[in-house]
Amino acid sequence: MGVTQKPWSSIAPPGEFRPYIPPEQSPPEFTRRAIILGIFAGLFFGAITVYVGLRAGLTVSASIPIAVLSISILRAFGKATILENNIVQTTGSAGESIAGGVIFTLPALIFLGFPLQYWGVFFLALLGGWLGVLFMIPLRRQLIVKEHGNLLYPEGTACADVLVAGDKGGSFAGRVFLGFGLGGIYAFLMETMGFWPDTPEYKPDWLPGASVRANITPEYMGVGYIIGPRVAGLLFAGGVFSWLVLMPTIKFFGGMLTQPLFPGLIPIAQMGPDDLYRSYIRPMGAGAVAASGVITLFKTMPTIIAALSAGLKDIRKSRAVNAVTTAVSRVDRDFSMKVVVLGSLAVVVMMWALLTFRPIPGAKTGVLANLIAAVFVVVFGFLFVTVSSRICGLIGNSSNPISGMAIATLMATCAMFLVAHWTGAAYSALALTIGGVVCVASSNAGGTSQDLKTGYLVGATPSKQQLALMIGVMTSVFVVGGTLNLMNVGLEEFKATSIAVNINELPSGVSVEQRSFLHDGKNYVVLNAIGSHVVPDGNYLYDPAAGTIDLQWVHGIGSEKASAPQARLMATVINGILQRQLPWRLVLVGVFLVIAIELLGIRSLPVATGAYLPIDTTMAIFAGGVIRWLAERGLKNRDSADSEIGPGPLYASGLIAGGGIFGLLGIIIYLFGDPNFKYHFLPQHFLHIGPSVLGALASSRMFAVVMFVLLGATQFYFARKKMN
Repeated sequence: MGVTQKPWSSIAPPGEFRPYIPPEQSPPEFTRRAIILGIFAGLFFGAITVYVGLRAGLTVSASIPIAVLSISILRAFGKATILENNIVQTTGSAGESIAGGVIFTLPALIFLGFPLQYWGVFFLALLGGWLGVLFMIPLRRQLIVKEHGNLLYPEGTACADVLVAGDKGGSFAGRVFLGFGLGGIYAFLMETMGFWPDTPEYKPDWLPGASVRANITPEYMGVGYIIGPRVAGLLFAGGVFSWLVLMPTIKFFGGMLTQPLFPGLIPIAQMGPDDLYRSYIRPMGAGAVAASGVITLFKTMPTIIAALSAGLKDIRKSRAVNAVTTAVSRVDRDFSMKVVVLGSLAVVVMMWALLTFRPIPGAKTGVLANLIAAVFVVVFGFLFVTVSSRICGLIGNSSNPISGMAIATLMATCAMFLVAHWTGAAYSALALTIGGVVCVASSNAGGTSQDLKTGYLVGATPSKQQLALMIGVMTSVFVVGGTLNLMNVGLEEFKATSIAVNINELPSGVSVEQRSFLHDGKNYVVLNAIGSHVVPDGNYLYDPAAGTIDLQWVHGIGSEKASAPQARLMATVINGILQRQLPWRLVLVGVFLVIAIELLGIRSLPVATGAYLPIDTTMAIFAGGVIRWLAERGLKNRDSADSEIGPGPLYASGLIAGGGIFGLLGIIIYLFGDPNFKYHFLPQHFLHIGPSVLGALASSRMFAVVMFVLLGATQFYFARKKMN
């Protein structure tokens, strides 16, 4: 099917490159089955991305797994064209991109004391996703076509190679299905049936304050394998520094104190590893991640300036081309600039209407403030969509500093709000909505760029891809908000505590969030604490009759099971600027730690992220990275083995999908068995039979480690085993 004398190559230089499907050919592309399968893929991987991202603080590209599955599924229903498979992965990958932007920002509403509403998340994600697609329309010709030899878009190029190999008869899906099946069985036995602990832990008596633990899930192992030993090692290095260096040091020097040391609320001598982490490591980690995000952004400033300049020039050129061109080749047909302009105006109007008529409960702001917020969204959106696309072209989606762009947006917005004296709690939520929509737009722009690059290489019609992306955004947002709320409710806990407070004279940083809340047949007042010297950060149930806080309401998002590190960081940044409620000395320690790492010539962002995440996350991810290092040792065809379409990454993608889906299934089953859940259909813990079947072995940490090692052995074996 080649159109040149030389075989088709995705990396052919600009002068020699030709698309795989010639422009003069028009095989089936935007078909009903391709769109339907793409929608289901977007819903599937959108839910998985929310689940894994909230737990690990990381996301991985879904385009290649979707392309692999599409080739096999459509082949089972008859001959499918390469352009149909491309539409499937284009539509489906929108779910992963949208979910990545949402989980980095919008869960911060919980930490700011506001409810996480399904429809609020739905519309904010929808607007951000559409902006990401709209702004990429005028940029496609410049960044994807004219910069073909300079901007490689690695995930998009790898995906094109997968599609072409599948069109020539290759099949990779078996390795993905193996990972999905084994990862799903492992996750179901561990998390739902309780056959072994999910987080074995060792607290060394010879190093008080330290803890060595790993959350031994298949999705963490898969993430670690895909990101590789280098990045996984940097993440774990940050965890080792926090949990095995800083925390024992704090315990050693503070163990003699008889009074609490701010921001801690109990003496350090009485603190365990988790108390030390929450009180002292988390503020340091927040400062480190914020600083590394800003540094990464400054490093890319030349790219930002060049991208903006090229983007503006390309818009002018696009207008000129549209004015003089009557017949456009199939592979050059984009949506017109009218769609971009009218779509952007529609986003402004919809954003303003959402903030004005359906604001976040307790966060109503004025008409002018809402209009300014809507304009900010479009201005910052265009800025960071351009930046995100070019950065993804250079270094790929995985290294795109989306959180840094979100932090920059929040800092700029909060600084303007501070000058205008808009410092109330409602303006914290308003700033977050701006940052959230911009983050979703920049995240989706990165994924959209990779999809358009794939389309350019295989010879797709750009306008059909752009329509598929809009459909993918519109459908995938349905599952993103639902998965967020499912995890928030399904993983929540109510922990007994006793703190005496006067409801009429609450301590600084403590406010009433809800006057009446029914729990376990008793009525409470919900309190929210942020930056208080008396009550630790979080939500609490206050008993008016006793005059005490009886329970801490630990939301699922923000708990140990779904720490949502980036979202917590966003809340920290907003509070630090608008409310000035931060332990600044600890934050600055994290800032200077990052500066020291940068001076050593090491990328600070993964180290800072690892220092901020719990060590059980980074240690499990590191295990996946080590397995990849071992699997690739001594391989002759190493380039093929460690590529994104090698057997190891495909199996790891299956582990992530299997662990994510069966993890969500476990949460749903738990909710059905929860006596406080209004749909109480099934007996409580009816599937949690591990302890009754295995006895003491079900709580053995050594048995848990052995099972994780066996899972790692399957990853090693299938990474080394050649595909047919």
